[in-house]
Amino acid sequence: MHVADITMFHAPSSGGVRTYLDAKHQLLAQRPGVRASLLIPGATTERHGTRQVLAAPRLPFGEGYRFPLQRDAWRRALIELSPDLIEAGDPYVTAWAALDAGRELGVPVIGFYHSDLPRLAGQRLGNWARRRLNDYVHDLYRRCQRVLAPSRVMAERLAALGLDNVAVQPLGVDLVRFHPGRRSAEPRERLGLDDTTRLLIFVGRASREKNLPVLLETARRLDAGYHLLLIGPGMPRRVPDNVTVIDRYTPAETIADWLASSDALLHAGTEETFGLVALEAMASGIPVVAARAGALIENVPLGCGQLCDPYSAPDMARAVNELFANDAPLQGRRARRHVERHHAWSATINGLLGHYRSLTGACPATPRQRHG
Repeated sequence: MHVADITMFHAPSSGGVRTYLDAKHQLLAQRPGVRASLLIPGATTERHGTRQVLAAPRLPFGEGYRFPLQRDAWRRALIELSPDLIEAGDPYVTAWAALDAGRELGVPVIGFYHSDLPRLAGQRLGNWARRRLNDYVHDLYRRCQRVLAPSRVMAERLAALGLDNVAVQPLGVDLVRFHPGRRSAEPRERLGLDDTTRLLIFVGRASREKNLPVLLETARRLDAGYHLLLIGPGMPRRVPDNVTVIDRYTPAETIADWLASSDALLHAGTEETFGLVALEAMASGIPVVAARAGALIENVPLGCGQLCDPYSAPDMARAVNELFANDAPLQGRRARRHVERHHAWSATINGLLGHYRSLTGACPATPRQRHG
């Protein structure tokens, strides 16, 4: 079976989608009888083994992302790959190219709903944009043989749009890289913190839906025994005295060290489709304090941290104090066990292969109908 992934969500500093694709392709390469190709945008058109790059313009202020414009070029590239199944990882030009190629090759197309486009646009542009994009999402994904959602809340939103081809497929976490054994005193020493100060951390993009002002106000409300570390490009520069900012892209290995050496993750995001960094923190052996919204509701279970009211710094500060009053290290150990049980990459790959085989079984690879 040959699977081809196509997406624009793959950039040098991109987050969850790139992590998913890189881990998926590494593990699929170890499975007998499975071949995987990846088609992504870049500065120039080139090929690196199973990874093919097509030239696409850079998005202004897009943190390294590129936006494909020539739908037909991407269709032709997919047809040349001749996969048995195509997975489209964004809802833009590449998804339509995937559908075009799928029809021409006679193979199924899966859409993976990594980004909740209507809600994100609705925050910025209002309800009229949300309504228009709801119609767009329905029109696009009804054409796919299956739509995968990384969480139940996302699957429910797609079902509410009238889609009946949706399945939940959680993502995985690298349990070797994100591990409690990486904890050390060195990161805390770099910040000039003593052993009694509780180190809180957030890692991610400084986008609006992450609600970073809530984190800063939470830090202001906590006493001097807490310190907050923000890691990621575009982080605010004006912060309270008990906040440190690392305002740049940071390699995953370094992030893993920081997470394991912290005491809890703070996450005020309200639009998470999965919330990978919360699972990475839990795999690192630390609990999570998160907004009671989006996929964080289901991914931070009872006993692995605390949920708080969305957009509320007072309630987040309350949740932080409550967490440390109720054995935060114990909750961190429970969090690690939860991720081991439910979010190992092997389980994610098994789930994906189940979807792939059910669809390619309904659409046999040989002989395959060709057109054109």
